[in-house]
Amino acid sequence: MHGLGNDFIVIDGMTSPIDLSSDDVSAMCDRHRGIGADGVIIVRPGEEDGFMDYRNADGSLAQMCGNGVRVTAKFLVDRGYLPPGRDSLRIGTRAGLKEVRFETAGGRLSRATVTMGQPILDPAAIPVHAPVDSDHGGVPYVGALMIPTPWCPATVTCVSMGNPHAVWFVDLESMPDELVRGDRLDSLDLSAIGPYLESHTVFPEKANIEFVTVEPDGLHMRVYERGVGETLACGTGACAVLVAAYLTGRTGPSSAVHLPGGTLHIDYREDGVHMTGPASTVFHGTWE
Repeated sequence: MHGLGNDFIVIDGMTSPIDLSSDDVSAMCDRHRGIGADGVIIVRPGEEDGFMDYRNADGSLAQMCGNGVRVTAKFLVDRGYLPPGRDSLRIGTRAGLKEVRFETAGGRLSRATVTMGQPILDPAAIPVHAPVDSDHGGVPYVGALMIPTPWCPATVTCVSMGNPHAVWFVDLESMPDELVRGDRLDSLDLSAIGPYLESHTVFPEKANIEFVTVEPDGLHMRVYERGVGETLACGTGACAVLVAAYLTGRTGPSSAVHLPGGTLHIDYREDGVHMTGPASTVFHGTWE
């Protein structure tokens, strides 16, 4: 299944226990010798309608995945684990319960809005080894953390959406030629600087790194996800990007966020961040 090209192997653990080792997960996610995916979701019984047990492609545990929540919701709806007539459900994650409102077509989930909760801005809770340096309406946050790299300085805004994010609003014109070959975000080479920033010592649990430009039609982003690499979409990353852009005065509290895999709509409201987008099933199979 996938959400805007952020793809997952989804396993039904609702009726029988399923356990996978880190090696099992990485073997399944191998795009040459396995099924191929950005991660594995085991959908398990939970305190509400189900629990999303998500593992990154390298087998490591992940607290949260926005696209994964929409995919999990679709799995529960399409597989009949939800009584007919419902238009919302609650899914447990390692970052807490997430409420999902959804639309259906032909009895299957087509589009979902996930209430992602409040962003976490306290440096110790993100976590990031950096002092607070900014303030928005009395809310302190790490807004301009400068990280030196072998290519150029990276100035990032740090946000957690249950998992750590560092958002870099890039100025493509000022970047060295070895990083960018043009004036578009898709010309930025993430192959070296992505892993460098993801694993920088300032992030004790690593971090997802977002590279962002602000355009007339909204926010454009690419993401290097910790434990995975570059992906076509990242739901928590899109939420973190909107929050960072709003706090730093680059946009209002609502915006389209354009990713290589498609577009999410993100709203930052009093009750937290809301993410709206699709989820799709590609195929069913059996792992030998």
